[in-house]
Amino acid sequence: MISKNIIETENLSKTYKIGPNPVHAIRDLSLSIPRGAFWAIEGSSGSGKSTLLNMLGCIDRPSSGKVIFDGEDVSKKSDSMLTRLRLMNIGFVFQQFYLIPTLKAIENITLPMKEAGIGRSKRRDRALELLEMMGLRKRANHHPNQLSGGEQQRVAIARALANNPKVILADEPTGELDSGTGGKIAELLAMLNKEKGITVVVVTHDRAMASRASRRISLTDGRLDA
Repeated sequence: MISKNIIETENLSKTYKIGPNPVHAIRDLSLSIPRGAFWAIEGSSGSGKSTLLNMLGCIDRPSSGKVIFDGEDVSKKSDSMLTRLRLMNIGFVFQQFYLIPTLKAIENITLPMKEAGIGRSKRRDRALELLEMMGLRKRANHHPNQLSGGEQQRVAIARALANNPKVILADEPTGELDSGTGGKIAELLAMLNKEKGITVVVVTHDRAMASRASRRISLTDGRLDA
């Protein structure tokens, strides 16, 4: 039976040992994110937003509690199993884009498909399809330093979509962009959620971005605000 929730957490906590005193980044947090939802996670700097997103995306492991992805507890899976889960199910978008500067736009997009074992011809066709979706077909052979910030972020989103993920997790995706360009990125993520049915979870300080979410939650000191 398919779970109605794509991601759940149960009593999730994350503690870092920095010096003599532990830092409680996330405290006993339970969430249920439905399939096809668009959630915004808000809160001040240091509230635990990025830590939570990293655990939802199986980049970081909880100190205690569970992360359940697509009905399966992934909290104690091996590193190799988590790497495969991320590759095939989760698309990541970051504030700094993290495109490989020596690769062209199309090559940045084909990279995760190559890692997934997809053949060269199919990789290229899929990358061109995604560049067309992003309005960047004519920029396929440009390197990141030849693209604007908004264009780089659209390439990064195309890369996140390469393996047809179930979820996109975005950490401050408009943080490096002006308000007009950021609005276009927010519109794009909303379109992917509405028209493609992809679950989107975004950490943001951008009110325009957050206003597009179907649900907004806020963290303070690693806890959900009431």
